[in-house]
Amino acid sequence: MVLYACVHNSGRSVAAKVITEHLGAGLVEVRSAGSEPGPSINADVAAVLAEMGMATDAETPKLLTRELVGTADVVVTMGCGETCPIFPGKRYLDWPVDDPAGQDRDTVRRIVLDIDQRVRTLLAGLGIEPASE
Repeated sequence: MVLYACVHNSGRSVAAKVITEHLGAGLVEVRSAGSEPGPSINADVAAVLAEMGMATDAETPKLLTRELVGTADVVVTMGCGETCPIFPGKRYLDWPVDDPAGQDRDTVRRIVLDIDQRVRTLLAGLGIEPASE
């Protein structure tokens, strides 16, 4: 299972989860969570994902817990820093991705496309061919 973690679980980690589900086409279990979950999904992130043919309707910010990290095979952090618990034997990646909160739509689009490329590289590293779009 791949776990994406950021602070509010409303932008970066949600985008990564939705993109991974889309490109992974059911071949990888994926979750997302935040160290301080926000009240809702970032509307601009949701709009950019919708432009790409992906919906965030089923997404809600979730709390990052030790139990959730413990079930993951790969943990990808995006700004949650030391609040993300470390477990031996897990693969950790830290993606230095800008926070989309408060950014204009073009900046959010750039951030989401950056995440899309990182997800494609991760899936390839896991031996998963991204689904056709």
